[in-house]
Amino acid sequence: MSAETGASTPSGTDVPMWFDSHSHLQQEYLAGDEALAGALERARAAGVGWAVCVGTGLASSLEAIEIAANAVAPPSLYATVGLHPHDASAGTRRIAELAESSAGERGPKGPGSVVGIGECGLDYYYEHSPRDDQRAAFLEQAQLARRLDLTLVVHTRDAWEDTYAILGEVPGGRTIIHCFTGGPREAERCLELGAYLSFSGIATFKNADAIRDAALACPADRLLVETDSPFLAPVPHRGKANEPAFVAVVGEALAQLRAVGPAELAATTAANAATVFALAS
Repeated sequence: MSAETGASTPSGTDVPMWFDSHSHLQQEYLAGDEALAGALERARAAGVGWAVCVGTGLASSLEAIEIAANAVAPPSLYATVGLHPHDASAGTRRIAELAESSAGERGPKGPGSVVGIGECGLDYYYEHSPRDDQRAAFLEQAQLARRLDLTLVVHTRDAWEDTYAILGEVPGGRTIIHCFTGGPREAERCLELGAYLSFSGIATFKNADAIRDAALACPADRLLVETDSPFLAPVPHRGKANEPAFVAVVGEALAQLRAVGPAELAATTAANAATVFALAS
């Protein structure tokens, strides 16, 4: 581990680099080797040293594992296995089997490893699965994350109270509220439950004052940055497909908001990501 970033800088220099804590590189993967290589090359050029490729179902979780395992760093890639609340009605059995078989030994994780369970959680805005199914799938995956000592990666939309309740049933462990879209009150509750808050390109949107207030209030040691690519490209890239390279844009916006230098925020958030995902030095 670098004393400054909390994770080894892939370039071999002391320059801090960005950690995209949540991406979906499967789109580039399905488009072929050239598309994926291009996205990773642009990320490297933008100073992205690490990224997590997140699963949202069985197929995408298998793709995330393959992408992470075959990556040639930098950026160093990691994977998660999970079932999105949209598909909660499918049940978690096959996701649990995949997680059990791919998690590896407990302890610090190296590049290419499965480091988390999720993206899972609750989405009461779209409700593509009934709420009872969502709650059951979320709790089962939260319990799985704790049992396997993996990080729980949470999606929550219009479902704060039930999210708090389920997280309260699985205390301890490591949790990330991905693409945080609440305000300071929701941030406080999540932080009380021990979660880290990950901010996406939404924090750059004109109508996102409450999210920026939460990002400003978040303690430095619980702050993460992400792209959620290919979704939610930050200003000035709105309307384009998002990609890990744009995490630097998100980070620079948050650095300006918090009145710190981009290098400081990059180092802080990289160290936080290394901690919450339990990465090896």
